[in-house]
Amino acid sequence: MSLRRRHLPLLSLALARPALAQTGFPNRPIRVVVPYAAGGGTDLTTRLLMDAIRPALGQPIVVEARPGANGVIGSEAVARAEPDGHTLLAVTSGHVLNKYTMPNVPFDPVRDFAAVSLMTRFALVLVGGTNTPFTDMRGALAHARANPGDLTVGSTTALGSVTAQEFARAAGIRITEVPYRGGGQMMLDVMAGTVATGFTSPQSATPHVGSGRMRILGISSAERAIQLPDVPTIAESGVPGFESTSWFGIIAPARLPPAIAQRIHDAIAAAMQDPAIRAKAIELGCDGRVEGPADFAAIIRADDARWEKAQREGLLPRVG
Repeated sequence: MSLRRRHLPLLSLALARPALAQTGFPNRPIRVVVPYAAGGGTDLTTRLLMDAIRPALGQPIVVEARPGANGVIGSEAVARAEPDGHTLLAVTSGHVLNKYTMPNVPFDPVRDFAAVSLMTRFALVLVGGTNTPFTDMRGALAHARANPGDLTVGSTTALGSVTAQEFARAAGIRITEVPYRGGGQMMLDVMAGTVATGFTSPQSATPHVGSGRMRILGISSAERAIQLPDVPTIAESGVPGFESTSWFGIIAPARLPPAIAQRIHDAIAAAMQDPAIRAKAIELGCDGRVEGPADFAAIIRADDARWEKAQREGLLPRVG
């Protein structure tokens, strides 16, 4: 399906749908589309939580990996589904970011979807090789201030790039950003000293830290991560107020009845209270906290404003 159709016809289609009765849900199997590759963190976490809520909803839940175009193909399919709760979408914050980094996304990530349940927030970590002249975040900042532009920071995604630039602004330092197409090469270069530091996910960094060839200097969340309690936040290490996080959650086609969204969220929130499910979710990178439809919708809107501002300031040039 072409990615060059504008989202306006889709929005009109959504607005034309009749309101659905909020009773009788669910009355058939539920399909949850993961618009990313099977076996990734989003896919595995979705399967874990959907299997956990199946007894509460009383219907089979089928998780379908439908990757392509950075999540756009699967997301478009869900945007066009009936807003009755039987078709859901598991996405990360890249779902909103695509609007500002890809040409002609065929839907609006805010208006064409309804928030259901925020399942976790996650942060990036700034890593450095063990052969750098600094060993922690405060040392990295001191080095950057003494040598403007000398601190190299690798990035592999649009989120990582914006985080690097926001970090430099908040810290009042000048960095040299080094973009990579994939995390593997960036990690090799950090360990080799070709690039001094890089922003990556905690899951990607941890194995290399264990090998003794890499350090985690700080994490971009406002609070320390439950998986990395000994890693200080960037904010507490000399950049007060700094925060850059992503999220993962369940959304649905626009005009989903609020009662249905709430029921799905309540089932997810209850599942996360199960110690075994919670432990597995945390192992997969979740922070153990979930938020309901209204709060999640506010987070999505705030993200949209953040990326619009980043693009306006030249931090997110549109691709294509």
